[in-house]
Amino acid sequence: MEAATSADAPRKLEGDKAQRIIAAMRASVGSRGAAASTFDHVAREAGGSKERLLVEVVRHDAAERNRNMDERMAQAHTADEVVQALVVGLEEFLEDDAGGQAVIYEMLSASRHSDEIRAELAELYRQWRERLAGWLRTKEREGVIRLQADPEAVASILFSLGDGFGIQVLSDPGWDQQGAFDLGVATARRLLSAG
Repeated sequence: MEAATSADAPRKLEGDKAQRIIAAMRASVGSRGAAASTFDHVAREAGGSKERLLVEVVRHDAAERNRNMDERMAQAHTADEVVQALVVGLEEFLEDDAGGQAVIYEMLSASRHSDEIRAELAELYRQWRERLAGWLRTKEREGVIRLQADPEAVASILFSLGDGFGIQVLSDPGWDQQGAFDLGVATARRLLSAG
């Protein structure tokens, strides 16, 4: 297969420079939001747009979160350990001081005005659902859990619980969230066990 030679083809960000750009972009979007981030000159140097850099930051974060989830799920041998693996992932997402949560929500907002970002976000969510559904299938085959529904549907609902909870925490940091968090964990536990 021939490599793209078009000047319009986006370049993949790799290496130490890319990691510095990703870290700087992540921090900027996390603290100021995508619209207020002043990194157009960085985007030009990286060979892309602000939107392209935002996508690269989310891809980078997603790869890291996937690796962490894989490690936790591989070590989960009971339904409670599966739930705990999911809870730890949500807690890490919510407590991410570098702005990972804000970056995802900024990307969601930007997707309303960019077909490229919308397609990238849809693909990321598809990959996350498929990955979690794969783990749920594996854990069900191992006899660790008994799913209440199709693995893809359960994965989608689990992500929906996390996303919805994350939006509420971000919008109201002073909210006493423990009761809702506990109910979310109980809901996840119920989805993973029959009867």
